[in-house]
Amino acid sequence: MSLKTHYGAMQIARPGVLQWVQRQTPMPASGEVLIEVEACGICGADVADIERADPNLQPPRVPGHEVVGRIVALGSHTPAIWRIGQRVGVGRLGGYCNECAQCRQGQFQLCQQQPFVGSSCDGGYAEMMIARATGLVSIPDELSSEEAAPILCAGIATFNALKKCGAQAGDSVVILGIGGLGHMAVQYARRMGFKVVAVGRGADIADEALALGAHLYIDSQQTDAASTLQRMGGVQAIVTTVGHADSVAALMPGLAPQGRLVLLGAGKDPLPVSAGHLVIGERSVLGSITGSPFENEKTLNFSVLAGVRPMIEVMPLAQANEAYQKMKSGDVKFRMVLSMTRASPAP
Repeated sequence: MSLKTHYGAMQIARPGVLQWVQRQTPMPASGEVLIEVEACGICGADVADIERADPNLQPPRVPGHEVVGRIVALGSHTPAIWRIGQRVGVGRLGGYCNECAQCRQGQFQLCQQQPFVGSSCDGGYAEMMIARATGLVSIPDELSSEEAAPILCAGIATFNALKKCGAQAGDSVVILGIGGLGHMAVQYARRMGFKVVAVGRGADIADEALALGAHLYIDSQQTDAASTLQRMGGVQAIVTTVGHADSVAALMPGLAPQGRLVLLGAGKDPLPVSAGHLVIGERSVLGSITGSPFENEKTLNFSVLAGVRPMIEVMPLAQANEAYQKMKSGDVKFRMVLSMTRASPAP
């Protein structure tokens, strides 16, 4: 297979601004592959990567960490499970080192020496991308590249959080925040057998939350959500996709004894938590990162088996600035995805 000498990419020209450029096609080093990108999701975490980019970095960073494409070149010492033409994905975690203490314990998602795709290494707002083989995820045939892309981040983050939440089938679980992550969490929670309570801001999202699988929708702007949960007898878990500490803390009284709060929204503000509430009821607070490539494949396979799909809006790569701004505005239900095979509309 002959490779193009150059490829197009959207790099961060300056903080907050994406610029179309042509770059020379690189060849993968040992343990790496070159991917011809087909689709890349736009995640809320991209905001920090794009808005706070180092203006002195040369060449500028290419963002994007929900990447799906096909392998077009293999570096040396690449495991035989990966082959030319295979469709693969790469999520936020760009490939573990296999040497650190966490890797030696099999905790690959906690490897301290792996890059964060789109942040500390180039990502998928591009026609080509280099990736570590240890970060690769096999994509099921049943999913289109555009469907699979958001599952590599929003999907695995919520799927893994629900697996860690301590609830069992039949228990009540709250999903706080019905957006890019929350709309996936509601679907997974329903198919895992939980009684799903969706909590969001505003009545405009109620119909979508119920259609996605929620048994109950609570508008936190109109109702004291924690009191409602208490009247239900409390919930076994709260999975929060928002980083607003006060909104999260306001729901804590709705946790049943031995319930768990699972944090996905990585806000910087301290979380005010009553120590007495935790101790007396043996409640707990847990942080959850996305997951390993193997866990990502589990998420994709479950999505196929259970019929879980992200709700997406697709735009061509050349319109990445427009797609990014639309994601930032919140005017998306529920994920933006860039397509490298879809042409821009004629002017």
